[in-house]
Amino acid sequence: MSRKQVLPYFFFLVVAFCAGCSSLLPSVREISQSPWKTFDEAMAAYERVIPNQTTINDFKNLCIDLSASPNIRMLSHLDIAVLVQPMRFEELDEGLKKCLKANSHCRAFEFSPGSITQHRYGNFWLDFFNFQRKTKETGWRFKALFVLVDDLVVYKVWNGNPKIEEYRQQTNPLGPFQESGGIILKFVY
Repeated sequence: MSRKQVLPYFFFLVVAFCAGCSSLLPSVREISQSPWKTFDEAMAAYERVIPNQTTINDFKNLCIDLSASPNIRMLSHLDIAVLVQPMRFEELDEGLKKCLKANSHCRAFEFSPGSITQHRYGNFWLDFFNFQRKTKETGWRFKALFVLVDDLVVYKVWNGNPKIEEYRQQTNPLGPFQESGGIILKFVY
């Protein structure tokens, strides 16, 4: 076979190889374990907690086991005081005032469930040689804070992202040498 006859086959193999390369890019899935699989489930559980009515024993009915559920952060009354420090006492919600007055009888639980997936996409070779990296992040995050005095919920607040869809593109004109400048300077000096 002559060189002219081999060239189309070689070109076809290169194109076929590169076309499927984007599936070789890494993906990351980050899940904060919780009893809720979606943002809506977490929000529904949050809405069933009623300040000055819900007790610590009621949390189990909401699929929240404060001693066994993962990713629960426990805060003391001092942590709450630090959180509200920028505000004047008179401006605080009544539940937070009760908490600060109760001192060691006050505690809080912070829940942070979520599910985030990061998927790199684009040209495999540009990514592999660090010239250009494109990442798509999707999922949801939810955070809820429940403040209790003794065993009664006196305050609650939430924040979160019901639908995350973010795109990032990092371009490095020097490719694999972009971050090696610091290493070279260490050898020179």
